[in-house]
Amino acid sequence: MVSPDPTVVLLTRAGCHSCVVALARLQEVCSDFAITPTSIDVDEVADTAPDLRAEFGDRVPVVLLDGREHSYWEVDEPRLRADLTARRAP
Repeated sequence: MVSPDPTVVLLTRAGCHSCVVALARLQEVCSDFAITPTSIDVDEVADTAPDLRAEFGDRVPVVLLDGREHSYWEVDEPRLRADLTARRAP
């Protein structure tokens, strides 16, 4: 059975320069694995998902891998590549 592709999400907020840099880096890394990362602005979803802003709002950008915190403030590229590679292993 083939496992589904991992999900990679970047939590951001408007006006965050580090978030812009992290998203660009995340897109580069994920493209090597044929994954398209998504981004969520924690302020925009505060009405429907207040827990995201409460838990991660002071640490954006935050990378979530399969819904779990993977890194924050920057993309931990070596670790992300290792984790994505491991998820693809048979």
